[in-house]
Amino acid sequence: MPRHSQFVAFVVEQMAFVEGLRVRAMFGGHGVYQNDRMFAIIVDDRLYFKTDITTRDEFAAKGLSPFTYTARGKPVTLQYFEAPPEVFEEAQAMREWVRKAYGAAIRTKKT
Repeated sequence: MPRHSQFVAFVVEQMAFVEGLRVRAMFGGHGVYQNDRMFAIIVDDRLYFKTDITTRDEFAAKGLSPFTYTARGKPVTLQYFEAPPEVFEEAQAMREWVRKAYGAAIRTKKT
């Protein structure tokens, strides 16, 4: 079992309701999966949820930013947006946003 940061352990605890939850270290961060479907990433102690055309506007309307990194000197933006702060304070909010992210992961061909 890879070593996780305290934040990763905290997120796993907050998502204990997710059946088949697993976290895998990857590319300097962690992928968060339900069974074999990645629906979130954790990078630099920040949680990002998978989005798609159906959910992206909800994240943007809350002023949440997409995950962006630099590759070959150019910014690359992924379809993962920062989690709203209420998911860490309200169990129901975490459930709702996980459901949205997992739905987006199912609707997209790549995870």
